[in-house]
Amino acid sequence: MPYVVAADGVRVAYQVRGGGDPLVLLSGQANSHHWWDGVRDDFDAARRTITLDYRGTGDSDSPDRPFGTRDLADDVMAVLDDLGVERADVYGTSMGGRVAQWCAVRHPSRVRSLVLGCTSPGGRHAVERDDAVRRSLAAPTPAESRRALLSLMYTPAWLAEHPGPHHTLGDPTMTPRARRRHLAASDGHDAWDALPGIGAPTLVLHGTDDRLNPTANAPLLADRIPGARLHLIEGARHAYFEEFRTTAGELVLDFLG
Repeated sequence: MPYVVAADGVRVAYQVRGGGDPLVLLSGQANSHHWWDGVRDDFDAARRTITLDYRGTGDSDSPDRPFGTRDLADDVMAVLDDLGVERADVYGTSMGGRVAQWCAVRHPSRVRSLVLGCTSPGGRHAVERDDAVRRSLAAPTPAESRRALLSLMYTPAWLAEHPGPHHTLGDPTMTPRARRRHLAASDGHDAWDALPGIGAPTLVLHGTDDRLNPTANAPLLADRIPGARLHLIEGARHAYFEEFRTTAGELVLDFLG
């Protein structure tokens, strides 16, 4: 497993597959690169896909100090430096979309095109999930919380045919402390003021039935980023990229050209 040492000494594990132009795939909060296991093959045939294990997940170090989505974007750049990649397309989903925003803002010469999936601008302008969703995720038992998260990720029909394992429910190797760090990083994200400065061609994707990260965030991002395109996938929930993989994958590859 290759590693790169970030500027603050944290070892960040990364994975490379496929061939062709580089495409960075960024996973959701409290997840390792396995978030992409269900769909990565769709991109490997055309692209050299690059993933990483965020701090606190997978084979990366788990530092006992705060970090934010800006820091995670800098980790992405450290991985690209280690690979000798000057420019890449970046596709981030959920918290990965927040990280991807900072990749494009802080490192504009490194991002050729940007895809933001099921994510938000953060801060006071973002549309937050409703109280019913919050209560369901804070259920008394882990089993109840897991069932609630599954229902926010996928439709009942899809779950009936795909009993698992599901790689989008969080990295089981994470410590409680690392989970809290991830939650703080995601909750602390606010790129609203910086979004108009994004110059990379941008596609915003979202499911119409996403309650975990409400769909209303998608037009906010698309309107805020100059020239961004918006596509809503009908009937999709948070894990649109997996349940609707054919539609979503084709949209992304067509956009990246």
